[in-house]
Amino acid sequence: MAGVPTTPGPGQVPPAHLRVTTQDREDVVEHIKAAYAEGRFDKLEFDDRLERAMTARTHGELVPIMTELYGSKAFPRSSPAPRPAAVSERAPESNERLGAAVAHMLPIVGFPIVGPLIFLLTGGKTSPYIRRQALEALNFQITVVGASVLLPLTIVGAILVPFIWVAAIVLSIVGGVSALSESNFRYPMTIRLVK
Repeated sequence: MAGVPTTPGPGQVPPAHLRVTTQDREDVVEHIKAAYAEGRFDKLEFDDRLERAMTARTHGELVPIMTELYGSKAFPRSSPAPRPAAVSERAPESNERLGAAVAHMLPIVGFPIVGPLIFLLTGGKTSPYIRRQALEALNFQITVVGASVLLPLTIVGAILVPFIWVAAIVLSIVGGVSALSESNFRYPMTIRLVK
């Protein structure tokens, strides 16, 4: 019948004047989140697209956002599939867990930055688990060394340095044990300079 609007099929773009539903907005938000997680744009661009999607009233306001994400090709109308990297990552083998634990504990025997760095540059190339754990240990040791250098400049800081060293030893042991048990241990109060 002429003049009667038809419902668009899968993969088709609805008319620009058609009002969006809450589900339409949420679908676009999921695509925006997935693109941001993939690193396709920065936080400022993410916030801009998110605001535009959440305040859209018509499909004509949502289509430009999806076009920015997928180009002029027909873009999906449903929520994106979960990211396969998180699902398909295999459990670390025993040698990977051991390597990650050693990366945490080498600073105890006198290799504060060099130990985790060696494991990052060697085992981290072949094992995402060792890389993640060595990065965490390296950033923690950089923080401890930085605090050990800067804190003695104050009287209170000079008193705190031995306590920081004891805490660093304890936390390195906890990190090593966590790495052996496949936990994602995060050191507290750590400046994560190395990504």
